Formats: sequence, C-alpha cells, structure tokens
Amino acid sequence: MEALFIGQTYIDVTFLADRIPTGDEKTVARDYAVSFGGNAVTAAFCCAKLGVVPDLLTSVADDWLGRMFLDMAAKYALPVHARKVRESSLSFVIPNGTKRAIIRCRDDDYLHPFPTLNTAGCRGLHLDGHQPDAALHYAKAMREAGVLTSLDGGTVRSNSPELLEFIDVAICGEDFARQLKVTPEALLDLLKAKGVRIGGVTQGERGMLWYDETGTVARQEPLPVPVSDIIDTSGAGDVFHGAYMASKMTRPELPWVEHFDFARGASAFKIRRLGNEAGLPTREDVDAMRRRFNANSR
Repeated sequence: MEALFIGQTYIDVTFLADRIPTGDEKTVARDYAVSFGGNAVTAAFCCAKLGVVPDLLTSVADDWLGRMFLDMAAKYALPVHARKVRESSLSFVIPNGTKRAIIRCRDDDYLHPFPTLNTAGCRGLHLDGHQPDAALHYAKAMREAGVLTSLDGGTVRSNSPELLEFIDVAICGEDFARQLKVTPEALLDLLKAKGVRIGGVTQGERGMLWYDETGTVARQEPLPVPVSDIIDTSGAGDVFHGAYMASKMTRPELPWVEHFDFARGASAFKIRRLGNEAGLPTREDVDAMRRRFNANSR
C-alpha cells in the first residue's frame, strides 16, 4: 500500500448552462461532464494520475452508480475498499465563473463497520473528515507509525478537534474558520496548538494563508489564470490535496513550499476544464501550468 485515502464517494454531474430554469421551464445546457466526486476520492484519483496510486476506503452502493464508480476506479488501477451504503451519493454541479453551485444527495449511513486494512509500507494518509470512525482510527495508527497524515478541513465535523491531534498537514477552508467563529489567522494558531506541523487556510481567489516547517506564516497567491480561461472551479481544492500528497511522497526531501507550488499548478490545470476527470493533470501538465503562469512567484 503506497497511501490510504478515506472519504465519501459521489458521482458528479457537472453542466454549463446560461441560466437555471425555474417553475415550468426547460433549458439546454451548453456542455456537461459525468465523473467521480467527493473530496478525498477526487484527491485519490489525482494522486494516481500523478504516479502514486493510493488505496481508497470509501462508500460504495450496490446500484448502477456504484458500479459506474468502480469502473472509473479500475481505469486508474485504484484499489477500492468499499464500505457499503444503500444508495450512491450524487452531486449536481453548476459552474459560474470562479464560483459554483452544488446540489447534493448523500447517503452516509454505513451498513457495516469500516474494514481493518493491512497498512504495511503505507507512506501517507489523506482524510476529508467523512467516515469519522475510520478517519480517527487510521489517523491514530498512522501517526503512531510515523506515517504522514493529511486532512482536507473543508468543514468542521463531529470529531474534528480530536482528529487534528493526529494530523501532520491540515489545509482547511474558510468555512472551517467561520464555523469555529475565528479568523483565518486564529485558525492557524489553533492548528499549531493541536500539533499540526503544516497548516493552511484556503481563501479562493486570495490563495492560501499557511505556515511552514518553522511556523512562519506566509501567503501563497494563486496562479494568475485569466478569468476568461476558467471553466469549472469545482474539484480544484481536491486536486490541490491530491497533488501535494503525490509531490511529498515522490520528493520527500523538498520543503513544503515546493509541494504546495506544485499543487497550485495542478489546481490551475483543473479549473480550465469541465468535470473532475478531465481536470486531472499529469506531471507534464503541472509543469506547463507553472511555466505558463509564472509559478516562481510565491
């Protein structure tokens, strides 16, 4: 096992439309994409595309959407450890410039306990907070084994305070700070107090406020992708997580500023394409984005 990612599976239906109909109306979308979705799930696919294929512990239903997802995972040779639910989760995503609206249908009523996996040789764990029992179990085990643990803190969940005590790298969203009623700067202080070695707060078009191995706080600006090039920002954060995990596991000697610089190049690639699968970059794609948009600026 190279790495373990734990999350919730969605099937994303993303479509471009000039307007959303209301009442008894119809409209025709300009384009659409159907792909895998979910924070840690999309990050796992991204990591695999970049050359580090993780195991994926995620929800899977015995229905046609679940079988579609397993076909998607097989294409990327992703080992899936399914935790059964009754119905597949589904997202309808409507991009709108640098924003996106999402309607979700989610089944997270797991029918069985999480599986016990042989994690021998595992070099990284990435979580998005879903499956809180499994997340906490494996975070504790990996921390004890000296394995890198990473958290996508998009939102505060029931066990977030306890989970953070076993996390090495926590990249949170502004919603995480809002839910705790603290500023992004105060959230960084909270992460430090929890023992998180590398912490950050993503702030959309303003990039990411974060602290490095020395505790120094800095801002990482996003790459200057023209607004006219942006098609779909949904999944860009998930690609960011998957990319920094792949970078860290393949080039562990580099400082975190380099891993995050690589990851923002991956995100820049994603937002210029519709849907999660089309937005998965290769290493060559990331390098091209960094060259094109002057990634040397911090």
